[in-house]
Order: sequence, then C-alpha cells, then structure tokens
Amino acid sequence: MTNRDVHRAIDAIWKIESPRLIASIARLVRDVGLAEELAQDALVLALEQWPAAGVPDNPGAWLTQTAKHRAIDRIRRERMAGRKLEALGKDMEGLLESGDDALIDALDDDIGDDMLRLIFTACHPVLSLEAQVALTLRLLGGLTTDEIARAFLVPEATVAQRIVRAKRSLADAAVAYDVPRADERKERLAAVLRVVYLIFNEGYAATTGGDWMRPALCAEAQRLGRVLAGLMPYEAEVHGLVALMEIHASRTGARTRPDGQPVLLLEQDRGRWDRLLIGLGLKALQRAERLGGAKGPYALQAAIAACHARAARAEDTDWARIAALYAALVEVVPSPVVELNRAVAVSMADGPDVALDIVDALVEEPSMKDYHLLPSVQGDLLFRLGRYEAAREAFLRAASMTRNERERALLEARAAACRR
Repeated sequence: MTNRDVHRAIDAIWKIESPRLIASIARLVRDVGLAEELAQDALVLALEQWPAAGVPDNPGAWLTQTAKHRAIDRIRRERMAGRKLEALGKDMEGLLESGDDALIDALDDDIGDDMLRLIFTACHPVLSLEAQVALTLRLLGGLTTDEIARAFLVPEATVAQRIVRAKRSLADAAVAYDVPRADERKERLAAVLRVVYLIFNEGYAATTGGDWMRPALCAEAQRLGRVLAGLMPYEAEVHGLVALMEIHASRTGARTRPDGQPVLLLEQDRGRWDRLLIGLGLKALQRAERLGGAKGPYALQAAIAACHARAARAEDTDWARIAALYAALVEVVPSPVVELNRAVAVSMADGPDVALDIVDALVEEPSMKDYHLLPSVQGDLLFRLGRYEAAREAFLRAASMTRNERERALLEARAAACRR
C-alpha cells in the first residue's frame, strides 16, 4: 500500500471513527474541547506511523488507546505543574495497564451511550440553539462546516464563526461537561433532536462527493434515535423523529441504481422498500400521535413519509393529504425549504401551474439563493408545463450549484432531456 493509499485510508477511517473517539475521550476528561485536541493528537500519530507500520487491524481501537495515552500524559504534566485534575487524576494512570473499568463505571449514568451522552452535554443552554447544533454536529456528528452550512442555509464562514464562538462561550462560562440530570434534559431535547435529524439528512442526501448517500450516517442517526426513544419514552417528538428516519431509511435499497446513479422517489421500485423499517416507522408514528404529538414538526414529516410508504404505486399517492400536511408543517416551522416541498406536493395535487407561483415567490428569498433544489423544482414544473428551454436552463443552474457529483449528473441528464 502506497503512502497515498494509507493517507486515503486514514481520511476514511477518521470520518467514521472521530465522532465516537471524541465521545469516548470526552467521557473520561469531561471536556469536549480537550477531547477534540486529544483525538487530533492521535490522528497526527497515525499519519506519522501508519505509512511505515501499516494500518492496524482495528484502527478505531488504536486511535482510542492512543488518545487515552495522550490524556494520561497530559494529566502527568499538569500534576507536575501542580494543577491536579481532582475528578480524574487518581486512578486514570492504571486504566490502560490494568484494563480496570472502575473509572468508567464511576462516570456512568443512565444514558448508557457515549455519542448520545455527549450530544446532550454539548447542547448546553448557555449557547443559542443554532450554536449548540453547529458545535455538536461538527465535533460529534462528524459533519464538515460546509455540510452544516447547507443544513442551516447560511454561508460556511458563518457556521465556522458560530463554532469558534460556541467554544469560547463555553470556556468563558466555565461549563463542566457533566451529563445533565433527567429533569434538565427536556430543555436540551430540541437541540438534540435537531442534531440527530441533521446527521440523518446528510447521510440521506450527501452535500459533496461521489456518492448519493452516506448510509453509515443514516444508520448512526437511527441508532441514536432508538436509544433516545428508550431513554425518553413519553416524548412524542422523539418517536416522531424515529418514525421519520425509519420510513425514509426504508427506501435506501431503491434510491440508487447498481452504478450508483440516483433514482427519484416516483421512479423507485417500491418492492425494494424495506417493509420491516416501514412497519417500525408506522409504529413509532402511532406512538407519537397517541402521546399527543401529531402536530409536532417531526411527526408531521413522518406522516408525510407514511403517505408515500402506504402507496403501493406512485400513482396511488394521496397528494392532497401530503399538501395539507405540508401546509400544517409551514404553520409549525415556517421555512422556505418546507414551502418548496409544499409546492412539489401542490403540483401533484393541483397542477404544476399553481405550484410554480409558489416556487417563483421563493426566488427572492435570500437564504435560497444558493439552494440548488429551488431551480431543480422550477425545472421540473416548467418541464411539465411544456416550457422546455426554460426548464433546461433551470436544471443547468441547479447542476452548477450542487457539489454532489451524482446529483450533478442527474440534473445535467434532465437538462439534456429538455431538448425537443
């Protein structure tokens, strides 16, 4: 394996392992900033050693052990300087040598999952909701600032500033990264749910790269949602989010062709949808509705997904109900993206001409100027109206805005199909 191959392998491993690594180390040092620093130290050592020694059989374990050694070294240095870490110092030096989990057990709590535990602790109320979500997605969700910026519909520089300021605010407030008590979790729940939701979204439709999806991110978000549902079983929106993710994930096998090219929803082979995941999603949606959460934003989105899941054929879809659900969602969480999705449903229920008026009204929305799905939807509506040249221009504009290679190819193909 060449050095270039090793570096590519390290990059891929880091994308997968870094969130778990930071979560695991932060549980020990109780400082997510320090945990990030120690994880980066482990990455530097991997870059130095693996090209010569080879990639370990269990690279995640290697990185974790290395970061723990770095934590111990830091504690020793701070002790020598007279700054004892009272919460951690006593027994940590023997942790690696003895394999004793007593320290970990002492830090245990009822959450029982490192990633979810750290998402809760990083979503601290001293920060704004946007800052909580941005910081947590960057450190623990494994998303880049570019990917987070797309989720917020803001420039990448804005997200980078939010993350820097969030770290500074936490340091200035001397926030301890302790697991919140059960009675404190509810005030952090909105941020936690949004983090999990955005991790899933990035996995479902990747911002950049050569793959349409990142299934590992979807799977991690689903896992976190299921753990969260067990931890907070009477929170309707938790079940709403689980329902939304399960139903969307059921389509994974039908969303791409063997060559990796995307397959749009209405063209998918519904026989390839995972009926088990659909069943789990519908059950979670029922639970959310029984708990009085039918009008929550995640439950409403899950109800929309359920309309598609219940339709055996694309032509059986209840588009009028979907349009009504989107109208309800706009009332709960006003957003130009939700309004754009409503326009798609309206186009199917009432015709593309009605929907085009909705879409055209979004063109001047500042947050949508770089959102490639706006001209993509415009192109589809114009095509259905027989305005092929305008549709071609819209598809090409959308293709120039997306940074996902598979999506760009799809949009360019749709533009080519407009030549009549």
